[in-house]
Amino acid sequence: MQLNFKQFKFKTFTNTGVALTPVELKDFINWDVKRIYFITDFTKPTGQHCHKVEKELFICQRGIVTAIIDRGNGLEDLLMRGPEDAISIDSYVWHGFKDASVDCVLLALSSTNYSPDRSDYITDYDEYKKIVSSL
Repeated sequence: MQLNFKQFKFKTFTNTGVALTPVELKDFINWDVKRIYFITDFTKPTGQHCHKVEKELFICQRGIVTAIIDRGNGLEDLLMRGPEDAISIDSYVWHGFKDASVDCVLLALSSTNYSPDRSDYITDYDEYKKIVSSL
């Protein structure tokens, strides 16, 4: 099974006296956004995990952060810098974030509403590798 992961560079326009980074979601994701959230004040790395159903688009709004990704080829680090950098993560793509700058703001758009029972999450990396190898 091919795990769907994409990395994007958005274009920022600065000729209007402001920095404007427009994002037409239809050009980057093929699912409806049900929820958004922001990650700020990183005092430690986020928990690494994957989702069985949920898909997410992460946009680095400010600062720098390193995404930890496994799209079926082992763990890799991807540096995200400012509002031009984004990644789209479909279900069964392992992910987390680390080494954020103090001013980092990470915007997340999700295909699902939050489920407090966390039944959509796989948080054990060894379990993840077994499941992905059987897909």
